[in-house]
Amino acid sequence: MDTLTKAQRSERMARIRSKNTAPELAVRQALFKLGYRYQLHRKDLPGKPDLVFPSRKKIVFVHGCFWHAHNSCSVANMPKSRTEFWQAKFQRNVERDKLNKRALRRMGWSTLTVWECEIKRPDRLLRRVTGYLGPTGAKVKKGRSS
Repeated sequence: MDTLTKAQRSERMARIRSKNTAPELAVRQALFKLGYRYQLHRKDLPGKPDLVFPSRKKIVFVHGCFWHAHNSCSVANMPKSRTEFWQAKFQRNVERDKLNKRALRRMGWSTLTVWECEIKRPDRLLRRVTGYLGPTGAKVKKGRSS
């Protein structure tokens, strides 16, 4: 049974964002600092990808573990109430993700999914993402030595 009233649950669910989430902002800030430049939430691409790197034909999705049913993740637990609703909801989300990635591949794009739980290990995450994206091409400024 839900511990919140219907109005409280509705208010709480309305606060959940699909864009500019904390995990997405963390990935964006880290990549920008490293010199990567990207476009955000392109509406002309399937799934409105979080980060688009047009010159590389690469896309990075930043998925919430709960909403996208991340396998073997403690954050992606099944709610105890209305389990049939939630199972169907998660299944639709997973299927939509697969269809979007398939459509992007057909258009010549490569995709990488970053999971919310991966943000807890930023060094490992950045190695994975930069390995996928390749070198930035940005010149790193060196400090003066005395």
